[in-house]
Amino acid sequence: MRLLKRIYKNKTSLCGLILVALFALTALLAPVLAPVENPNNPYQLPQAGYQIEPQIPSAQHWFGTTEQQYDLYYGVVWGTRLAFKIGITVTLLAFLIGLLIGGIAAYFGGKVDEALMRLTDVVFAVPSLVLAMVIAAMLGPDLKNMMIALTAVAWPSYARLVRGDILSIKQQGYVIAARTLGAGGLRIFTRHIVPNAIYPSVVVASLDIGYVVLTAASLSFLGLGAQPGTADWGQLIAMARNWVLGTPGHPLAYWYTVVAPGGAIFLFVLGWNLLGDAFRDILDPRQG
Repeated sequence: MRLLKRIYKNKTSLCGLILVALFALTALLAPVLAPVENPNNPYQLPQAGYQIEPQIPSAQHWFGTTEQQYDLYYGVVWGTRLAFKIGITVTLLAFLIGLLIGGIAAYFGGKVDEALMRLTDVVFAVPSLVLAMVIAAMLGPDLKNMMIALTAVAWPSYARLVRGDILSIKQQGYVIAARTLGAGGLRIFTRHIVPNAIYPSVVVASLDIGYVVLTAASLSFLGLGAQPGTADWGQLIAMARNWVLGTPGHPLAYWYTVVAPGGAIFLFVLGWNLLGDAFRDILDPRQG
């Protein structure tokens, strides 16, 4: 109830919640909104033919088709479920890895801290998108490999954030009191330190879900993510690259090939960014 009240009072956060809820509902009802034609692979786009030129929106294809006649409506609907799958999975894995590495580094300190933080610096030294491209290219173009690449570049920010918070919390009176009363190191770490150190990381995670989906779309656009014919927003935009300029005299002739998947990405990322502000206010115990 406290969460909903805080969000309701903040109109931008409420807008973010509505956007995320609409996408979540779309992902949940994907089999109803866009019936599956290939039960073995629901993310396979239905293909109405092999004509190169995209077709305008119609009763058969509500958002039109891409080149090679892949259905855009199906791609946007099932791409929503795939976006949640990629965003939540990568963010959760990166958060857990960062929590583990940052927690160990801060709690034990010394050479352990030095070694783990230098590893973190090495990953930070390379721009995340470039490093993700390199890892995805080495592993091969595939959704699972893309998620591995995104996780590999996302965890250092959580590690640094958790480490800094734990170093601060270790000096708090209740931690010193627990240690004085004879509580073990593992108990202090799991019961007193971690629960009070993860709030900033949870806020960052809520913002990162949208960023992860945006980066995943970039990799798919470059051919390092989803395979052609997959209901992936980045892949749909890749199929529209030859039609962005339209035709001579009609520059917006194929606007729908970009607007449909591009609009989905924009609204999805916007929703999570707006909702992240609410999480910051609610999950940070220092807020009133």
